Amino acid sequence: MAISFREYPWYLQALVFFALALLVIGAGEYVPMFPVAAMRSSLQQHHMQETDLNQQVAQLQVYERRYAEFKLEMAALEKQLDTLKTIVPEEKELDEFMRLIQGAASASGVQIRTLTANAVVPKEYHYELPFQITVDGPYFNIEDFFSRLSRLSRIINVGDLSFSGFTDTKNSQYPLRPGTTVTGSCLVTTFFSKPAEAAPAPAGKNQPARR
Repeated sequence: MAISFREYPWYLQALVFFALALLVIGAGEYVPMFPVAAMRSSLQQHHMQETDLNQQVAQLQVYERRYAEFKLEMAALEKQLDTLKTIVPEEKELDEFMRLIQGAASASGVQIRTLTANAVVPKEYHYELPFQITVDGPYFNIEDFFSRLSRLSRIINVGDLSFSGFTDTKNSQYPLRPGTTVTGSCLVTTFFSKPAEAAPAPAGKNQPARR
């Protein structure tokens, strides 16, 4: 006669239930089709994706810092470029140049009698713009005039100085300021730049023939 499961002692029933529970848990952990195993596999994939994303974020943070540094460098370079454009402008800007010269002369108490533009001299990376000027005034005022030219925002070179003292101020062809003792001429040269593709080749180099 078969014995019903309920007729087994309670500890045997408990042992059977415990064995079944272990079997279900083990199947859920290791059998691919069971939900626990699927969830474990999905969790591992998410952990791997999270690790990859963290690595990508770390790399992007490096680029973000570099981009910020690059922006600061660009701002500094643009500021330097603006300064250079003031020192050596891209165009001739003759009106501004003459205003600077006349302003220095007025501040020094000297008189510019003539200002004659000479031919533009092309160089490899810039152009020279020379002017022949004649000035007169007190000796120390002339010195102050040249000193002021050296401190202007635009680069100005002074050369070919030729000065002498007045021997007969009464017969001068110009009305002279009181205290004028020196008159003479010099070559004042300023500069302007052009884009690299428009800059001519330096003199003395052979140019390829155009067809």
